[in-house]
Amino acid sequence: MNFPLKQVHDETTRWNLASVVSALRDSRERAHRVRHMGHVRELPYREVIADVMQGLSAALFPTHYGRPDLNDENIDFFVGHTLADTLDKLADQVRRALLFSRSTELPHPEDLQEQAHRIVRALAEDLPTIRGLLYSDLQAAWQGDPAATGVSELLLCYPGITAVIHHRIAHALFKLGAPMVARLIADIAHARTGIDIHPGAQIGEGFFIDHGTGVVIGETCVIGRNVRLYQAVTLGAKRFPTDDNGHLIKGQPRHPIVEDDVVIYAGATVLGRITIGRGSTIGGNVWLTHSVPAGSNVTQALSQHS
Repeated sequence: MNFPLKQVHDETTRWNLASVVSALRDSRERAHRVRHMGHVRELPYREVIADVMQGLSAALFPTHYGRPDLNDENIDFFVGHTLADTLDKLADQVRRALLFSRSTELPHPEDLQEQAHRIVRALAEDLPTIRGLLYSDLQAAWQGDPAATGVSELLLCYPGITAVIHHRIAHALFKLGAPMVARLIADIAHARTGIDIHPGAQIGEGFFIDHGTGVVIGETCVIGRNVRLYQAVTLGAKRFPTDDNGHLIKGQPRHPIVEDDVVIYAGATVLGRITIGRGSTIGGNVWLTHSVPAGSNVTQALSQHS
């Protein structure tokens, strides 16, 4: 952009910008530098990743998230064209994210591009499986909420379904070696729905979050089949282990295991690497930090399983 020299001089003088810009450079370059491995690198672009999620959602459910005028003659063309464009965008974002690996050396650009293409190719091949999981989630929502009038309402109006669509894709990318892109997808879903699911969380088929606002699911959670959560449920960590120097030990299992057919009602907080046994019901506003066996019924009043 071109600015008149007098205008630039006046603005610089008025706000003492020379001093401010210099101090900010010192903060960036020396005093408070936050660059990964000290290098300037391309960052993944949140807005592009949001477009990628729109494209992948449209490929998975074309008439709901793509175009409402699709028919049997053009729907496959639409899906193919959408995927071609979307996967190209995703590959570039994955490439950018791979620049922030823990390696102390900058990877070769061609190696990065090939690795990004392998990850995105694997995700593309996994899309039919992801759609099958999402179909089971839709069935669980339909069967679990008497207010639901049909699949279209679930896809278009239910924040829990939106969050799970994002999570299924984010989890696949997380496993394939693109954790930063996965985290961005999770955060986009969090901003849209108020539901915060770490992409590392393992979630079985038939998963339903009803209402959903305030739900938090931690990185090392393992959730079985046909589990239902309500709003403001937290599946979190009880404590954070540290090493001898006081630094957090990362990657340790620290979140709950929720077995099949469990229901956890609104406001419940379940913390630590504990197990909620199959078929249990956890009541609203319960604070739970110990394992309970299969078939337990835990309520706030009792504060114990029965």
